Amino acid sequence: MVGVKPKDVVPSAAVKFFGAGTAGCIADLITFPLDTAKVRLQIQGESQGAGAVKYRGVFGTITTMVRTEGPRSLYSGLVAGLQRQMSFASVRIGLYDSMKQFYTRGTESAGIVTRLLAGCTTGAMAVAFAQPTDVVKVRFQAQVRMADGGRRYNSTLDAYKTIARNEGVRGLWKGCLPNITRNAIVNCTELVTYDIIKELILKYDLMTDNLPCHFSAAFSAGFCTTVVASPVDVVKTRFMNSADGQYKSAINCALTMFRNEGPASFYKGFTPSFLRLGSWNIVMFVTYEQIKRGMTRAQQYWESPS
Repeated sequence: MVGVKPKDVVPSAAVKFFGAGTAGCIADLITFPLDTAKVRLQIQGESQGAGAVKYRGVFGTITTMVRTEGPRSLYSGLVAGLQRQMSFASVRIGLYDSMKQFYTRGTESAGIVTRLLAGCTTGAMAVAFAQPTDVVKVRFQAQVRMADGGRRYNSTLDAYKTIARNEGVRGLWKGCLPNITRNAIVNCTELVTYDIIKELILKYDLMTDNLPCHFSAAFSAGFCTTVVASPVDVVKTRFMNSADGQYKSAINCALTMFRNEGPASFYKGFTPSFLRLGSWNIVMFVTYEQIKRGMTRAQQYWESPS
């Protein structure tokens, strides 16, 4: 990321990799209920028809879930979510600067095209690596407790085993293509917007490289990302949560949504998506910047002569 002064020691790739995964987990712990509400709103009307409305708005969804399924339902799939962040955020965010340097052949100047290429590359790499954790997370968030108290999956490990047994290993990578598309878009919009806004803030001396600067850049990146990525995100969620054979492909899923529920269905759950992504970005980027600084200072301390 931008904002490192010449006198500062640049964080190593290992520090960025570990810091991004840790910051992603912290952000998930704080914002997970919003993500669960988003998933429930995105799949609403999928099997019961567009007229069946159980959840209304993000806070209405959270209230309904707590009343009918208990508070723990808001964190259903958290284990898979944390597994996802440690493998996913580490790659897509932690390796972003390294990928920029790869495309610029080690030079400091990186144009918009280079940043977009770096964002697309790390986003696609992260999905290919972490897709099974994303599938399990979405399945857990979407499942509703049955009348007899039973659930679709009993545990995270059971979900991995059941999906692999019933749908084959390919089932764990279900929706990989729309997820790659979604995360290429998200990564480009999120990281490039954050990078550029932070760079402009520092260039015109609007703020120093501190928490308010990180907060402003992260909030703006969250809004831009939600607007751009919401349609692909809804299709990804629907397709990953679908029963085997329900949709022929992600494109078929999108066409079915458009035909049965109209174009507005692609922005289902937009408010919780923005609340979640905006707050997630703020927590993640602010935490990430602080972890990088803390780990770099600790590394300097241990490497300096006693």
